[in-house]
Amino acid sequence: MYTFNNIYIDRDNGEMEVKMKKTFRIVFIGLLVSQALALYTIESMIPVPFIAPGAKLGLTNLITVIALYILNNKKDVFLIILLRLLLSTIFNGSLSTFMYGAAGAILSYYVMIFVKKFGKDRVSIVGVSCSGAVFHNIGQLVVASAIVQNIAVMLYLPILSIAGIGTGIFIGVTANFVVKHLSKLPYFKSLNLDL
Repeated sequence: MYTFNNIYIDRDNGEMEVKMKKTFRIVFIGLLVSQALALYTIESMIPVPFIAPGAKLGLTNLITVIALYILNNKKDVFLIILLRLLLSTIFNGSLSTFMYGAAGAILSYYVMIFVKKFGKDRVSIVGVSCSGAVFHNIGQLVVASAIVQNIAVMLYLPILSIAGIGTGIFIGVTANFVVKHLSKLPYFKSLNLDL
């Protein structure tokens, strides 16, 4: 049996089917990582006139939220986050940006999974994105206060939380739009995407 997107080649040959699924998975993860890196590069060129130093729009989190809703395996989403962090640090960062980014991204990843799982019927993709944005800021502030050894850095939390909620809404609405349109593609129709 042949299909349009070459996911299933032959039902009788299970080995070939598994290889195509694995190849598609690797290519798709690579595409998501490259999109996240492109958004990271674009975001680093945008001046953000916030009061808090280092505040950004969080465009790369768009890929994380999309991946969280379209990939069945949450380990793949974590892999995308790790690859994005490592490659963005290699291309345009330093050890401190890696530490801030890793703390924020990993904490927001686990919070988004928690909110998506336990708030399934009550929280939309926008709410999941907002919770991820706020906890991304919390993770970064915890690392910053540990580096400077001063808890006063946490005074930026109210400002960053308001900014995080705003960017979380933008990222959530955008991710919702993308996931709804991806669900119309032949491969993603079979996944029964949960919005």
